[in-house]
Amino acid sequence: MRFEILRDPVWNNIRVDELTLSLVDTEVFQRLRYVRQLGWTYLVYPGATHSRFEHALGTHHLSRRTLALLCEAEDSASIGEIDQAIVRSAALLHDVGHYPFSHALEEIGALHHEDVARPLITDGSVAAILSSQLGDDAPEKIFDLIRGRSASPLQGLISGSLDLDKIEYLKRDAFMCGVPYGEIDVDRLTNSLVLVDDPETGRRALGVQEKALSALESLLFAKYQMYRNVYWHHAVRSATAMYKRLVEDAVRGDVVDVQSLARHTDEGLMHTLESDRPTPLLAALKGRKLYKRAAEWPAAELDGEKFEWIATDRKRVAAAENTLAKEFGLGPGELLLDYPVKTQMLGLDIPVLRRSGKVERLTGEGWIGTINLPSLSEELYKSARWLRVFTAKRAKLDPRRVLEALAHSR
Repeated sequence: MRFEILRDPVWNNIRVDELTLSLVDTEVFQRLRYVRQLGWTYLVYPGATHSRFEHALGTHHLSRRTLALLCEAEDSASIGEIDQAIVRSAALLHDVGHYPFSHALEEIGALHHEDVARPLITDGSVAAILSSQLGDDAPEKIFDLIRGRSASPLQGLISGSLDLDKIEYLKRDAFMCGVPYGEIDVDRLTNSLVLVDDPETGRRALGVQEKALSALESLLFAKYQMYRNVYWHHAVRSATAMYKRLVEDAVRGDVVDVQSLARHTDEGLMHTLESDRPTPLLAALKGRKLYKRAAEWPAAELDGEKFEWIATDRKRVAAAENTLAKEFGLGPGELLLDYPVKTQMLGLDIPVLRRSGKVERLTGEGWIGTINLPSLSEELYKSARWLRVFTAKRAKLDPRRVLEALAHSR
């Protein structure tokens, strides 16, 4: 089998075989060169211009490395070549459905990027390559792995508490942003992965040896720190809020349709918007004239679920933004609300091979001698997640009046 070596700033040498090269050369995969991994984060961290393309190659690299380690284990000799190639292909293709500028458009109600990926993987050039090399059922098997619903014992490598996607993006994002928050003991984690009999289902599944729990905890904390300092940085969220409103207005004005969004690249979408419907909001975003914080509240100060609609109900959000803008003397689109969609900050559910040889499932409840993740997760959420009001120009808002209006918004 012929291999090529690709140079990468995070993993150094990435080894790719002929099947991988064929998939990389498809139009579906090449589009990822022009979709930034972190959306508008580069406006805050200038180095964060890396793309979904290199992240996907990095995830493929980790899958090859981890599969080799699993196959060295005496009880993992049954992992066949085809099964390994299917997992490696799933690692490579897991992001092909991503929208321009990362996850932002999913927050306005667009179809989840993994669902967008289905026809890209199960039809067309990608499916033809996979079917000819790995069997007619390979495209569906790969999509099931990406969606997290495969019965394969190797499912956890692609979607799970300790999936390789998470390890890769945390490591790469921290490196490219120039921050020290994504330090993960990758070797310890990948060398500690094992195939075990799940105590709940009785089926073979990916697990981790008990000796790696401290490395696993460090991964969870790295994720929290990246959300707090990078992904949910106030200026990043300002740019994201501006972009969401910009695309929403374009969809309502029939400049673009939701179904076509996933076919665009970052710059392709911006060029379309600029050509067909230039607006002050678009000019401000392109010129990095970001909206400023006019009011903000940490989740800890907010009343439970009362404000969750701001993260999920975009139609209601747009109406509230326009009402508040008018009340405070601003024009339509000059006041924006932002409350990041709630994510599983410290999700954990994985079989652990104890030193005694017993397999037990470690969930968010934790064990004696380990951190209590449910309570910790909630506390970390409250410190990282903020409800913010951004305005195009300096505006004096009455925070109490804003909260009252949002609480009673319909």
